[in-house]
Amino acid sequence: MGKVSKEKILEILDGYDKDNITIATLGSHTSLHILNGAKAEGFRTAIVCEKGREIPYERFDVADEFIMVDKFADIVNDDVQDKLRAMNAIVVPHGSFVAYAGLDNVEDIFEVPMFGNRDILRWEAERDLERKLLINGDVRIPYKYDDPADIDRAVMVKFPGARGGRGYFVASSPEEFNAKIEAMKSRGWIEDEDIEQAHIEEYVCGCNYCIHYFYSALNDEVELMGMDSRYESSIDGFVRMPAKDQLEVDLSPSYVVTGNHPVVIRESLLTQVFDIGDKLVKSAAELVKPGLNGAFCMQTLVNDNLEVVVFETSARTDGGTNTFMEGSSYSYLKYGEGMSMGRRTAREIKNAIEQDALDKVIT
Repeated sequence: MGKVSKEKILEILDGYDKDNITIATLGSHTSLHILNGAKAEGFRTAIVCEKGREIPYERFDVADEFIMVDKFADIVNDDVQDKLRAMNAIVVPHGSFVAYAGLDNVEDIFEVPMFGNRDILRWEAERDLERKLLINGDVRIPYKYDDPADIDRAVMVKFPGARGGRGYFVASSPEEFNAKIEAMKSRGWIEDEDIEQAHIEEYVCGCNYCIHYFYSALNDEVELMGMDSRYESSIDGFVRMPAKDQLEVDLSPSYVVTGNHPVVIRESLLTQVFDIGDKLVKSAAELVKPGLNGAFCMQTLVNDNLEVVVFETSARTDGGTNTFMEGSSYSYLKYGEGMSMGRRTAREIKNAIEQDALDKVIT
């Protein structure tokens, strides 16, 4: 089966009642502010929710319609797609949507209009493509090791897909790499096929800033929306131990994201922040047309040379956007009002409808 074509999606969109568009998403990750922001901009909202996980969306009253499924992956089933299209739905993707629906399904069988560029989702999921995107944009990234036998300093080891840090670890030698791989396998966190795709890069020692942007295809402008840093288990618990206990305890900490907190960066670094955002947008437009569209994130470390180093990207709404549901310092400077990423996305869709330009923001 071939990929879902943009022509097919535009044909479906052409049959929609543009005065009664519904903003929909999967009930996880960042769906609260996606749907709350859509309601703030006057849209009806719908959530595709796994049975037993509906309570937050009922309590916070963000969804006008619930499509209940046995498992999240059912969002690609024909009956669910039919319900979404009957609602004139535009789906806003996020990390859980990509993980549960599956990239192949999103590309090949999900015939519901989506906000943004569905083709770029694979470029964030596959490390080599992500790296190609950053290198093409001349963005500073960590040095990559092609063979674990070459490890000669502290490295970070990552695995493919939207894992939220699960299974990531630090190693300083080939022997330590092999030992930790075996430990991760014994926990069931990785499989043999994951090991073959392990991404090994230099460990950049610095402060973590996850920078959230919005690229408006309507305005041809990159907007800085907010920043966060992450609470990660079990590494955060590990470093709270006294040093002598860290040396004695038999624990291989990992970097599973359990929460986020808002941060602001040193003002003098904002020139770099805008520069790397502009570079990524330009690179994406060259390599995976039409490029980035809407929310994206650059996960960075700032070293003691005050250099912003990018170690990961997200080409859709990132989990850290939950930290500014009423807006961040940066979105306030831009808009002078509460502006979550969900509301900014909904406003772009509303503006596209008013300008008869939905084809610029939907795939």
